Amino acid sequence: MKIFVTGATGQLGRAIVKDFSRRYEVIAPTRKQLDLTNPVSVFSTVHDVRPSVIVNCSGYNDVDGAEADSVSALKINALAVRTLAVVANQIGATLVHYSSDFVFDGTATEPYQEENDPHPQSAYAVSKLLGEFLMRDANRHYLLRVESLFGGVNDRWDTDDVPQRRKSSIDQIIESIVAERETRVFVDRVVSPSYIEDVATATRSMVERGVPEGLYHCVNSGMGTWLELAQEVGRQLGRDTELIPISASNADFVATRPKFCALSNAKLESVGIKMPTWQDALNRHLTSLKLKA
Repeated sequence: MKIFVTGATGQLGRAIVKDFSRRYEVIAPTRKQLDLTNPVSVFSTVHDVRPSVIVNCSGYNDVDGAEADSVSALKINALAVRTLAVVANQIGATLVHYSSDFVFDGTATEPYQEENDPHPQSAYAVSKLLGEFLMRDANRHYLLRVESLFGGVNDRWDTDDVPQRRKSSIDQIIESIVAERETRVFVDRVVSPSYIEDVATATRSMVERGVPEGLYHCVNSGMGTWLELAQEVGRQLGRDTELIPISASNADFVATRPKFCALSNAKLESVGIKMPTWQDALNRHLTSLKLKA
């Protein structure tokens, strides 16, 4: 099986390439090699490769930046996705695409399920939701919502596409606790973290097993506030770093963030793919960083 991965130098993209490469041929052009906003280039490249599966890990992820540059967000998060859906149909490939918890408004009190109605609150969120609609043009597709991705920061870039990796929120918390700095964390934002290694494994399992196509929430099991996540980091590392609870309502964000972001992965489990808890994932990540035995 031949796998074509876009956004391969990003946090999730690198995990996808690493996981699939253990068993399959992976073609992963960089952004300099393939401009996803150029349909002609995408059609030509994908037709030359003719993969069985296209995994789209590319994305415009600057949530605040999208408020001022919504056109760029729409080009990458929506229009480029439609291009991939069209070319996937042309060659009979399966399209895998990742979306976000940001498509919801964050007013729920229990984890969002796939059938819950989205209600985006920012330009970034709108671009991600439009991408969801457009990717469904692919005859065979898996749409996976992820959130609060973490992991992979111990890898080094092997291309000049992106000069420096922007650490995830969880990895920033880990760094702050290890450095014994005062750590400010939200007490009123609830998330279901997604460890990139687990997302990659789940993605491959879905493709290999041929589970029913459609929309799935692909996050680690469980949920917690950012304060609870930070407390778990401290507990696992045996660190008693001072944690300062703060409110997301008082944060200086340009774009609106949903406060309750937890997603239910029950549908994924119903097709035989059980995601580990985020505490277990955190343990494995801290071990990979050589912060614990």
